[in-house]
Amino acid sequence: MKATVEYVCQNCGARAPKQLGRCPVCGEWGTYEEEVTERVAGSKLIRSTFSNPPQRLHEVTATAETRLNMHNGEFNRVLGGGLVPGSLVLLGGEPGIGKSTLALQVLMQMGSKKTLYASGEESVNQLKLRAERLAGNPENLYIVSETSLEKILSYVSEMKPEVVVIDSIQTIGTESVESTIGSLTQVRECAAMLLKYAKENNVPFLIVGHITKEGSLAGPKVLEHIVDTVLQFEGDPQHMYRILRAQKNRFGSTSELGIFEMRNDGLREVSNPSELLLSNNQEGLSGIAIAAAVEGLRPFLIEVQALVSSAAYGTPQRSSTGFDLRRLNMLLAVLEKRVGFKLLQKDVFLNIAGGLRVNDPAIDLAVMAAVLSSNTDIALDNDICLAGEVGLAGEIRPVSRLDQRIREAEKLGFKKIIVPAGQQLAVQPQGIQIIPVRKVAEAFRTLIQK
Repeated sequence: MKATVEYVCQNCGARAPKQLGRCPVCGEWGTYEEEVTERVAGSKLIRSTFSNPPQRLHEVTATAETRLNMHNGEFNRVLGGGLVPGSLVLLGGEPGIGKSTLALQVLMQMGSKKTLYASGEESVNQLKLRAERLAGNPENLYIVSETSLEKILSYVSEMKPEVVVIDSIQTIGTESVESTIGSLTQVRECAAMLLKYAKENNVPFLIVGHITKEGSLAGPKVLEHIVDTVLQFEGDPQHMYRILRAQKNRFGSTSELGIFEMRNDGLREVSNPSELLLSNNQEGLSGIAIAAAVEGLRPFLIEVQALVSSAAYGTPQRSSTGFDLRRLNMLLAVLEKRVGFKLLQKDVFLNIAGGLRVNDPAIDLAVMAAVLSSNTDIALDNDICLAGEVGLAGEIRPVSRLDQRIREAEKLGFKKIIVPAGQQLAVQPQGIQIIPVRKVAEAFRTLIQK
């Protein structure tokens, strides 16, 4: 045995021969921990190596990736149509958000396919109780409580399941590296071994990962580089909705989004989020505007809530939930400079209803409309919605997928929609009035006229 002592940053994986207060690579404080690695003499760490010789690009015949149907529409959507055999998928999220529930429920929904759920955190009895709560008892789902990666891979080789879930990667260790389970070295080597096995045997692995207090995946960034797909399961534990996003996907788009509702019997797919994200009692209330948003290829309508009040302590507050605070400050500056609303001494609070976090710039106009409504205490019509990006000059800029936004608003019974002027539509809708505007002030005049 040959032991080596190193200090490793638990955030980015940088190594140093001595203890450092601040990491010179990522800039984080207090992340260096001592790590003792013992290697057997003459042994080599297992790496993901491929012995394919170089080929000419025009001689390579590309075939479409075959995908496994997970029998879960939202999960398939985020993956890009299903799980690719031989891929390594990392599922991250906060503690208690429902990662293990989602992974187990996906395997239970696969029906007759042979699957394996390996847990290093829960016993077999705990997994059985969780499965009973999810109201399922599939015959071909195998469960095991194990922390040795070699034993898990031996089970996989013997059973030959179609999908394997490992919960979680931080609780699994390999005998090739004698360091603490959960350390950066163990996580990296386990991920490399799983990738090698997945590619050589064409078995897809779904591995669950913890996240840090900053919201990033725990352990090394190299873990995200090794895997093929990184999924983030997020949401406020106080709300019933959960969002599944793809932060990295080698086999599909990263702009897709899946929405689930957390219930006592598990996660329910939300196929039409617009009806759930809009409240029915908003009539006569100021500070509420409806935005036609798009996440990935999916359009849906969301409720934007704003509250504007006089600053009580001299310094105005700016608070935002579900929307970028810096962008909110920019929109308030546009209101002040281009439209003439004096909000310098006002507190402004903004909230996206339902616990969602939306990054679509097309909801800018709805955010400003909600702030205007609260500031003037004038309720907007409940049959009108908005879609438009706002520029620094106060102009309404074009948005993507406008036709889909309009069709979604028409389907939900809205009578009017304010859109950027000059955008061409593929089909002119008949059941909704389209109001094109060029400036923010023009949109406001349309909103407040009775």
